[in-house]
Amino acid sequence: MKVSKVLEYAVLLLLFAAVGAMLFGQAAGQPVLLGYVETGSMAPTMNPGDGFVAVPMAVAGPIESGDVVTFQAEELHGGGLTTHRIVRETEEGYITKGDANPFTDQSGAEPPVSRDQIVAKALQVNGQAVVLRNLGVAVVTVQEFATGAMAATGIGALLGGGGSAQSLVWVGVAIIAVGFVVDAVTSDRSTGGRNRRRGNYIKTSTFLLVLVLIVTAPATASMVLPSGTTSFDIVSSESPNDDPLVLPVGGQNSVEYTVTNDGYVPVLTVLEPQSDGVRVSRSAFVVNGRSEQTTQLLILAPEETGAYTRSISQWRYLPILPRSLLLSLHAVHPLAAVAAIDLVLTLGTVASGLIAVGIGPIRMRSEKRNVTFVQQLKRRFL
Repeated sequence: MKVSKVLEYAVLLLLFAAVGAMLFGQAAGQPVLLGYVETGSMAPTMNPGDGFVAVPMAVAGPIESGDVVTFQAEELHGGGLTTHRIVRETEEGYITKGDANPFTDQSGAEPPVSRDQIVAKALQVNGQAVVLRNLGVAVVTVQEFATGAMAATGIGALLGGGGSAQSLVWVGVAIIAVGFVVDAVTSDRSTGGRNRRRGNYIKTSTFLLVLVLIVTAPATASMVLPSGTTSFDIVSSESPNDDPLVLPVGGQNSVEYTVTNDGYVPVLTVLEPQSDGVRVSRSAFVVNGRSEQTTQLLILAPEETGAYTRSISQWRYLPILPRSLLLSLHAVHPLAAVAAIDLVLTLGTVASGLIAVGIGPIRMRSEKRNVTFVQQLKRRFL
């Protein structure tokens, strides 16, 4: 295969991977490496459908005025992920604003944004956000196609809601696989040695490897990135007050801890104390999509006065394995549970891919009179 053809298909595969990442990010309520904007509130910096590189907060560094961030809004657009610019920082939190909006978000019903609400920061170079023009259009196209297909076939009703984002992810992956299949079968597939030597075939193993990466990489990131340790300060005082984190010396208090799932995919959440003086009443529970669950933290104050730091860890898993098995693997190591989920996704993806394309080589060239799926993408994006 010519180098130019290899580069063309490499770009297309990267495009598929980007679409998969954004679909998983939307389903999980957490941008996975890439995000996109759906409205014109950030124009002209980002127009509807434009994508951007989403840097997780674990590695994003400090938040400063002028940064474009994705945060979990409480009131904007009915709540959920919103991408706006930080205008300034106050004692109550960050003030945010869309570049195209005349007023800040906090001029309306949205309260100041806390750091815990910010899930990602847009990558910036020389103070300018790195924008991937029209990249999100592909995600919107997949969503519209999937929603229409599920509505027409009744699959949405079977999934309990007319088209969940979880199903959109799998439909998106299916479209990728079908695209390659269509491009192969609409060509004259000859088994003669002359055509095979032209180099216009790819190995099925190569196709499956790429497909597995498209599925497992975003899925892994959607589990690992929102996980981590949360720390908070308590005060052991001889003069306690109404603040639940100001406790009498040697005393204790119960504090509500809320876990929010802004995505559409249910997640198994595991909470564990990471320091002395903290107890969790309910350590493992499933949080359905677009909902929240509350548990109680029992905070114990030391026998000496002073300020102390307490920490708990939170891990999230896609509940595609039995809960007891996931918890057993989590007890060994959290990444063991993630690896098991990835293994199931890998096996399912490989099985689906083999059913779709078989074990023979896949032809990557179409006849000139036919305009196939991949050719259309090449004309559109290359």
